[in-house]
Amino acid sequence: MKELSADTLGFIQAHRHDDVRALALQAQKHPSVDIPEAVVQIAGWQVAEKKIPSWAQCEGIRYPFHLSMEQCSSEVTARYKASLAEGETFADLTGGLGVDCSFMARRFRKADYIERQEALCELAVHNFALLGLPQVRVHCADGVGYLRQMEPVDWLYLDPARRDSHGGKTVDIADCEPDIGKLESLLVEKGKQVMVKLSPMLDIAQAFRALKYISQIHIVAVNNECKELIILLKKPSPHTEQSEKEATICSEQIVDNLLTTPFAFTLSEERNAVCEYATQVGTYLYEPGAALLKGGAYRLLASRYGVKKLHPNSHLYTSDEQVGFPGRCFRVEAVSGFGKKELKTCLQGIGKANLTVRNFPASVAELRKKLKLKEGGDVYFFATTLKDGEKVLIRCIKSNKA
Repeated sequence: MKELSADTLGFIQAHRHDDVRALALQAQKHPSVDIPEAVVQIAGWQVAEKKIPSWAQCEGIRYPFHLSMEQCSSEVTARYKASLAEGETFADLTGGLGVDCSFMARRFRKADYIERQEALCELAVHNFALLGLPQVRVHCADGVGYLRQMEPVDWLYLDPARRDSHGGKTVDIADCEPDIGKLESLLVEKGKQVMVKLSPMLDIAQAFRALKYISQIHIVAVNNECKELIILLKKPSPHTEQSEKEATICSEQIVDNLLTTPFAFTLSEERNAVCEYATQVGTYLYEPGAALLKGGAYRLLASRYGVKKLHPNSHLYTSDEQVGFPGRCFRVEAVSGFGKKELKTCLQGIGKANLTVRNFPASVAELRKKLKLKEGGDVYFFATTLKDGEKVLIRCIKSNKA
């Protein structure tokens, strides 16, 4: 790892909040400063300030080029993953920048970080020391090769690369590097528990088809945006009953760095749930959070919270009395069909509004143009389909929590 001069370190400290594109052009003004490296460090710190704030607050942390910063976990999701794991021994087979390892390692007496890029290993040695992680040993090695010869550990962690040879993003398990499907049997032999971070775009059904040792799936949404799909693998005891082997799906919502009450279920619970459908829209309308929509517990949501679903494919719910639903809650002001007179009454006096479509044959852009609505304001419209197939526009305002 390149040593930085006192002048370069001073420049980084003085210009942390400046535009790195402008700084990159100042090499002639500061001959004693390594401007290219200073720009990398300033850009990295600016990302870390928002994404990994505890790292940004630790003086002396060194950062890599932009791609590694883009691909690393955020602090809030790294802390969540760390909350799931605990034991004596831990190994991170795809170390990268080391953000996940730095939080997870604190839950173990011994930890191993494995990364094949020498430059990232050098950064890890430097940064882990500053972060107070003497229990982490850094290995510059290929993760799969290390896996084959390592001693078993309590927990294994992998974050497979999700980019192809051209730099494009990939989603499917088989397209990631390494391919977890091919390594699964070895992973569960070497780790009592195995945690794998996958693309939030991955279809859960595809994960179940590709992997046979799934014990839990965690869908993590931050401020209503799905950020991570975390799969836990565990080889079941040979004496475990088949009914006990079913995986649990946990939809996790993190709002303003606080974890809300998780929604956990199994696929059989969803299949067997009794779901009542509404004959009309009630006083309150509910929209599930992003992690819940990804998880697919559509029938179970209605059953557990005592609300009614508008349509099997609409994924909107209603009730006359407000309940503490895990998502956004709205008070319904009007429900309109799409006849001209109905729409005119429903839209009267409203020039801008927030618009959502659910199970509706038009996009937001198309409908916004038809309704002549600008974006924004305190009014919310939902265009959707009711149980009987009727297309409606529901006008709402946000409701306070029950």
